[in-house]
Amino acid sequence: MEAASIGTGSPARVQRSKGLQEKQLARLMVAPSMILIAVVAAWPVIYAIWLSLHEYSVRVAGLSRWAGFGNYSSALGNADWWAALGHTLIFTVASVALETLIGLAMALAMHAAFKGQGLLRTTVLVPWALLTVVTAIIWRTMFVSPYGFVNTIFGTKTVWLGSEPQALIIIILADVWKTAPFMALLILAGLQVIPGEVYEAAKVDGASTMQRFTRITLPLLMPAILVALIFRTLDALRVFDLPYVLTGGQNGTSTLSTIAQEAFAANRLYGLGAAMAVLTFIVVMIVSFSYIRFVGGNLRGMGDD
Repeated sequence: MEAASIGTGSPARVQRSKGLQEKQLARLMVAPSMILIAVVAAWPVIYAIWLSLHEYSVRVAGLSRWAGFGNYSSALGNADWWAALGHTLIFTVASVALETLIGLAMALAMHAAFKGQGLLRTTVLVPWALLTVVTAIIWRTMFVSPYGFVNTIFGTKTVWLGSEPQALIIIILADVWKTAPFMALLILAGLQVIPGEVYEAAKVDGASTMQRFTRITLPLLMPAILVALIFRTLDALRVFDLPYVLTGGQNGTSTLSTIAQEAFAANRLYGLGAAMAVLTFIVVMIVSFSYIRFVGGNLRGMGDD
C-alpha cells in the first residue's frame, strides 16, 4: 500500500497540481486579451502623461523640452480651468438629477400595461438614438437668435446662447432631452425583474399605490438606479459635444473637455492641453473610485438582503 501511495501520490496533492495547471492554462488563455486591453486602454493614458510633462514648439514640428510639472502648475493656476471645473460639476449634478427623475417616470410609464405600449417605448427612445452632434444642432436651431424657433413662438429676441446662465441651462436641458431615455431604459430593466407576486401580496394587505411605490418599487429598483447613476455621472463629467457645438465653450459653458481641446487646437499648447486632459482623467477616476467604494458597497448590501 505504501508503494502504491508513493507511486500515485496523495489525492490532495494530485488535486492541488491539477488546480495549479488549470490556473496556469487560464492565465495563458486570458493573457492575449489582457495585453490587447492594456495596449488599447493604457497606452493613450501613458502617452498623454508623457505629453503633459513636455513643452512643444509651435514653430518647429517635433521640437520639445522637458517641463516637469510646469504644465500642471499652469493648468491649476489658470482661472479658466477652475471655471470649467465648476461648469462641469454644475452640468453633471443638474443633468444627472433631472435625467434620473424623468427617466424613472418614463420607465414607470413604459412598464405599465396599456394599449400602445410598444409605440410609447419606441417614441421615447428616439432622442437617445440621435447622434449628440445632431441633437446639439437641433437645439442650436431652436434657440439661435433672434429668429430661432423659441423666439418666434414667444415673440422675443433673447440671445439665449450668448448670455449667462441661459446658455448653460440650455445645454443641460438638451442633455436631459437626449439622455433621459437611456436612464429610463436601465431603470425599466430593473422594473421588469421585480416579481408581480410582491405587488399582489401588498394589495391583499391593503397597501396603497404610494405605499407600494415607496416600500416595494423604489427599494428593489435602487441597484438599477445606482448603476444608471454611475454610467451617467462618469459620462457627464467628460461632456464635450453639446457645449462645443452649441456655444463653442463660451458664455459660461466651458467644460474640462472643451478647455483641454482649446489648448490643443486653438493655442497649440500640447503640453498644457495634455495636462488638462490628465487632470480631467484624475477627476473622473476620483469619482469612479468614490462610486465603487460607497455605491458598490450599498449594492452588495442590497444583494445580501
